[in-house]
This record gives sequence, C-alpha cells and structure tokens, in this order.
Amino acid sequence: MITPTEIRKKAKNKFFAYLRSVVDGLDFEPIVIMGNKKPDNDTVQFEKELTELISHSKEKKGYGYSIRYQRVKTRKHGEQDVPVSILFQTELDYLKFIGKEQETVNFRKDVERILSAFPELLEWTIRFPNKVLDNHKIWGELLLVCTFFKANPQPHLYIRELPIQVDTKFIERNKGVIKELLDIIIAKSVNLGETRFETRFNLRYDEPMVRFRVLDMSLSQTLFSGIDDMSTPISQFRETEIPVETVYIVENKMNMLTFPPIQKSIVVWGHGFGVDILKDVAWLKSKKIFYWGDLDAQGLQILSEIRTHFPQVESFLMDRETFDLYNEGEVGTETNVEKVMCLTPEEKELFDFLKSGNYRLEQEKIPFEYASSKIPYFDRIK
Repeated sequence: MITPTEIRKKAKNKFFAYLRSVVDGLDFEPIVIMGNKKPDNDTVQFEKELTELISHSKEKKGYGYSIRYQRVKTRKHGEQDVPVSILFQTELDYLKFIGKEQETVNFRKDVERILSAFPELLEWTIRFPNKVLDNHKIWGELLLVCTFFKANPQPHLYIRELPIQVDTKFIERNKGVIKELLDIIIAKSVNLGETRFETRFNLRYDEPMVRFRVLDMSLSQTLFSGIDDMSTPISQFRETEIPVETVYIVENKMNMLTFPPIQKSIVVWGHGFGVDILKDVAWLKSKKIFYWGDLDAQGLQILSEIRTHFPQVESFLMDRETFDLYNEGEVGTETNVEKVMCLTPEEKELFDFLKSGNYRLEQEKIPFEYASSKIPYFDRIK
C-alpha cells in the first residue's frame, strides 16, 4: 500500500508542472496519484498501513489528499476496501500538503513582475520555473540589469563600470541566469558565437595582451613617438593596422626582444599556443608572415595552427639542418597528435621525426649570429 511519505514525494515531483500551469493561467486540475500497491497479506500490517494512510489524509487533517477506494475480493481477507488512488482536489490541499504555499505566492509575484517588464520571457518562465524560484531574492536586481541592457545593448564598458544600481560583483556572481535572460531580451545584439559573457554581450574585459616590437625605427618614431616595444589588448591590435609589409612571429620572448632591426616590419611574441589569439586580426591576412618556433612536435603543431588562419605563413629556422647543427639531445613534450595537416612535405617529415624520438631544440639554443643570418629579408636589416 502506498505510504504518506511516498505520496509526498510523488506530489512534489509534480510541482514544476503545476507551476507551468500557473504561468499559463490555467485553472487548477485535480492531481491524481495512483495507489499502485497490493494490500499486504498480513491483516494486521494491512490495517496498520491503512490507518497511517488515513491519518495523514484530508479526512483527518482538514487538508491534503483524499483517498479513493475500490471494493476488492481477496482470498485471505475476503472483501476489502483497498485504496486505489490519491486525489488532491484543490490547489490549497495540494500546496499545503507539500509545504509549498509561500513558495507559490512568491512565484506568482515574481512571474507577474518579470512578465510586466519583459513579456518576451514568458516561454522562459514556463520552461524554467525552478530558476524563477531559485532567484526569488534577487529578481529586483536581475530586472535592473535586464532593463539597462535593453536600453544599452552594446555598452562597451567593463562590468564594474556599468551604471546599474547593483553591487559591483552582482553580475559576475549571476552570469548564468543573466546570460539566459539577455539572450532573449536583446537577441539581435548578442554575439551568438561567443561563449565568454563579456564578448557575447559587447562588454570590455581583461583581454589577452599582444606584445610586439616595431623593427623599423623610422616607423616607431612616426607612429609611436619612438616607442618600439609595447603590449596592447588584442581588440586594439585587431582594430589598428600597423603599416608594415612583414610580420615575424616568434615563440620565445627573448628572441622577440633581441630580434634585429628590419625595415617595414614588426615581430610579435607568439607565446606558444597563445598565438591563437591572433586568429581574428584581419589586417594580418595582407602581410607576409614568418613563424619561428621551437624545433619539436609541438612547435610544428603551432605552425600548422597558425596556417589554418593565415595560409601564407612561412617558417624559418624550423628545418632538419638547423636541428642537426645544434641538437643537444633535449627531450620534448609528448603529443598525442598523429597528423598535422597544414605543413609542407618537408615540415611533415620533420614533425614525424621529432615526434618519433620526442626530440626538441629550443629557439634559444641556436646562436644569435646564425639565427640572424637565416631571418627572411635579412637584406633589409639596417
């Protein structure tokens, strides 16, 4: 026989469906839970279970469930009135029994408040009544945030600069639910391909920095008052085309710092796989690009990755001759990558060789004089 504890569990499982009907404005439909258990063969136990079931019913408590019986003829007990279903006839009966009266009052008020401000969130509230409940205490602040973004869908400010009357960490703490709301409220302004909250909603953030040197002193004087070594947020680097013909990308910072002066050129510190931040810098597509990475399997992986964004990239000092000249038996970092697609036949052969023995030659192990002599456009060195 079903027990009051089981009834309460089954009734609570229907709570979110009930809340969805509240948002839909539907009248309360009586909730039925099947009794789905045969009476115990032990007469004493059967009577005990039935007594317990009745003691928690509306008949005894004045609220809660009613019991529907069916007359059943059994071998052992003869004819018995057996509970076959449990019925919550009214909304009050149901909510009071599962202890959700106040929660439902709060839910109704919150839904009214949400939809008064943003009717377009109707489907969201129906789909996620649990999130309406979970955020009961902060809907005032959430709606302030939504109101601001609806009026300013592209603020281009840091989160803590936003002129919204919430504490400075509120948005950061509640990015998950705010994201869901803004995806609906300012759908036309959302950068759907972006997963980072800030870039998705046109906000500034602590961006990765691009460090580079201007190798042409006359250019650095003209553009940057003689400053030739600088770091800038990736968005600024992306938006400001530097009028050069050639861009060198090197994996090692010291090689970036000691790169010789070359006319109409800059050198960028690639920082290993961090070079991927350059992928959306459109103005690089029109430049000659040369890459110099460590001579190991990962270095060639990075080269291949860069070429997926900039097919014109050429490598230098990443060949078997250089490896054989300066190899000191250093061990590299193992990689699970079997094939690297964007490599020349010679580079693919070198990748297979380096991977087979986990070999490595770091950039800084190559003498400066030799490295300088192998830089493309060496004739433009001043």
